[in-house]
Amino acid sequence: MAINPFTSLFGQSPIRPIQTHMTRVHECAEQLIPFLQATLDNDWDKAEEVRNTISALEDDADALKKDLRLNLPKNLLMPVHRSDLLDLITRQDRIANCTKDVAGIMLGRKMRIPQQMADIMLEYAATAIATSAQALKAINEMDELLETGFRGRELVLVEGLIEELDRLEHKNDKLQIEVRAKLFEFEADLAPVDVMFLYRVIDGIGELADRAQKVGSRMQLLIAS
Repeated sequence: MAINPFTSLFGQSPIRPIQTHMTRVHECAEQLIPFLQATLDNDWDKAEEVRNTISALEDDADALKKDLRLNLPKNLLMPVHRSDLLDLITRQDRIANCTKDVAGIMLGRKMRIPQQMADIMLEYAATAIATSAQALKAINEMDELLETGFRGRELVLVEGLIEELDRLEHKNDKLQIEVRAKLFEFEADLAPVDVMFLYRVIDGIGELADRAQKVGSRMQLLIAS
């Protein structure tokens, strides 16, 4: 008798494929640093290679999302609603989408970050990726959290992870202000269209961190429900 591979992926819990999806999403986000570094080095062959990796990981995440939507059991023997889990998957998926959008804008225009703001831009991107990593940590605790019935030490652990996620997103917000201020110092020396797209990239990286924080917000609602 043939075994449905997706059934094998679920195993005893529908949480496992959600964790797999978030892992793939974060792997996509992690590629942002090597991509930005390639653009700073003016190595567009490398930038295209990394962008292709981002695209492949985003495609994998998208396929997992579609499989989850189609195969997530309608009647879950769990203290959470199916619609809440589907919303969580959607929020996770947007992290990968943000990463792909940023890389697409920059590669399409062969757009380099001005050297004057290279260091703070890399720090800004690294903090956004750290926010995604923290969201992954929280998601990876979901199965244990459900097993304990949303109480006890596991609940305290997850609440702490979400608090740290909020802190990282707040740090990213503050860095975004600094990045924008740095760009403002010399934007008059740049072509207006370049400035416009630089602000779009800055916003896109900030959105990545925001989307990761919203994964934690959805988890908090699950815990409270």
